[in-house]
Amino acid sequence: MLINKLKQKLSSQFIRNVGWLGGAELANRIFRLGTTITLARLFNPYDYGLVAVVLTTNEFATVFTLRSGIGAKIIQADEQDVKVICDTSYWLNWILCVSLFIIQCIAAFPVALFYGNQQVILPICITALVYLMLPIFMVQSALIQRENRLNVMALCNITQSLLCNILTIILAIFKFGMWAAVLPAVLTAPVWIVINYKNHSWRPPKSLKLKRWQEITNFGKDILGVELLGKLRANIDYLLVGGFLGIDALGIYYFAFNAGLGISLNVMNAFTSALFPHLCEVRGNFTQLKDRYFSSLKSTATFVVPLIVLQSCLAPFYVPIIFGEKWESAIPILVLICLSALPLPFYNATNLLLNAVGKSHINLYWNLIYTVLFAISLLIAVKWGIFWVAVTVLICQGLVQPLFSVWGIRYVFGKSSLFSIEKKI
Repeated sequence: MLINKLKQKLSSQFIRNVGWLGGAELANRIFRLGTTITLARLFNPYDYGLVAVVLTTNEFATVFTLRSGIGAKIIQADEQDVKVICDTSYWLNWILCVSLFIIQCIAAFPVALFYGNQQVILPICITALVYLMLPIFMVQSALIQRENRLNVMALCNITQSLLCNILTIILAIFKFGMWAAVLPAVLTAPVWIVINYKNHSWRPPKSLKLKRWQEITNFGKDILGVELLGKLRANIDYLLVGGFLGIDALGIYYFAFNAGLGISLNVMNAFTSALFPHLCEVRGNFTQLKDRYFSSLKSTATFVVPLIVLQSCLAPFYVPIIFGEKWESAIPILVLICLSALPLPFYNATNLLLNAVGKSHINLYWNLIYTVLFAISLLIAVKWGIFWVAVTVLICQGLVQPLFSVWGIRYVFGKSSLFSIEKKI
């Protein structure tokens, strides 16, 4: 009986997709581990701080590509609407991405002024080149996800990651400084274009088409707001630490995040990428939606929670051995940041559930409240140093995210919820 249950669980589309993406993320972490070790040995905290400034700026701007919002609309769209949505999405992607390229290049100057360092201007502009590649493959990528062929995404991830990490190590060894962490992401981005084009037959329209663009942007705007606020929460501590405590303190804090939380986040991303199309496929069937959600949540927790706990416990041992004794001061921060990720799988799953049932505006309102509280807490904590910033991150995420997760599950699946009533009718 137990063997049959296990076989049934492993044969589900969701688990197969997670297997593909999880395998790619595992390979990515193996590659990334070599890169992180190399950079930790060759970089000092100041170098890490400069990299953090450049990549944080790029992270914020990337949200405005509406990659998640437009892609989610393609995944969620009814079959008869897919062609129109895809044609319009293609041109919307170009409008957004070209605009973002220009905006990020302009933003490089005030960012440099804020941190008091002109060295970051050119790298910020160079990373913006990726935006000019995104529209070429974003529609194909969304259609592949819609078809639940996430093995293609896994292939993109693992190929790009391998090339990017090899190039980073080579450039770091040859003393390229922060450019070693900036150039590879731009130079390896065409991998996504090639693989997505080879694996999907959709091709862009020859003439400009913006039919039903309001429908796409209205759907995407809530997801954009949620993702932007999520990016703000994920990076506001970097901004505050760098702005108030200096580039060296930012370097230590940024190292703690990357050396500690990177593995866990990659595993979580595998489950998150697989979950949304998995839920959207049955969003009209209350019973199947409920079964898929809780089954997926259980699978996620089984893998992610033990990994986070194990990593937190082993941090004092592996950090000085693997990365060098100069990073020992980052260990307490690394442990706190790892533990702060424990509620994240459940929180992410709740966000995706609400998006799948068409309630993305609830995510937006909630994230706005949460981000304001989070920012105020960090602004107070930064006065006492990076350790207390990490403590604040742990407290906020450990208390607030579970509350929202429980509320979201009750909102959709509770006996008195609108969805439960519709099911009975």
